[in-house]
Amino acid sequence: MPEPQHPPSQARQPIPADDLTRKLSLSDPDDPSLPHVAVVGDTYTLLLSGAQTNGKYCLIDMTVPQCGGPGPHRHDFEEMFHLLEGEIEFTFRSEKTVVKAGTTANIPANAPHFFTNMGKSARMLCLCTPAGMEEFFLAIGKPVDSRTSPAPKPTPQEQQEFMKKAAALAPQYRTELLKP
Repeated sequence: MPEPQHPPSQARQPIPADDLTRKLSLSDPDDPSLPHVAVVGDTYTLLLSGAQTNGKYCLIDMTVPQCGGPGPHRHDFEEMFHLLEGEIEFTFRSEKTVVKAGTTANIPANAPHFFTNMGKSARMLCLCTPAGMEEFFLAIGKPVDSRTSPAPKPTPQEQQEFMKKAAALAPQYRTELLKP
């Protein structure tokens, strides 16, 4: 049997000792004590943060209503989506692809993308590696009560203020907001 291939930096290095300061993390998406935030009309529940994963990744449960989803953007980290319910149209480097429940999509770092729910409602898991995107969502989002709480409808002025805040903070979170 052939030997597993490893990047040169990982070849023949011993596995580090167990870090006993790290604990098992369990997360129920319906736990009211989890952070639930409304962002761009969607409701995001932060299941696992960088604080829980030693900065390696964050995991977000996203409920995306009809016509919901972020505008065009890109960031210097990987982003993976696993669609649990519904259908989402991903636009990746200007090419549209409809993704159905059960499908996993990976967005490579630095690639322009966005997604839109063209159906009634969709739910997906989003994993970002390394972590950090969850902190951006906490900084720009509005707290809501639960994973199933609808995002409040902003007034035009509130929407304008939100976009200014998001644009100002995005670079701190390794994200670039792009023109539609």
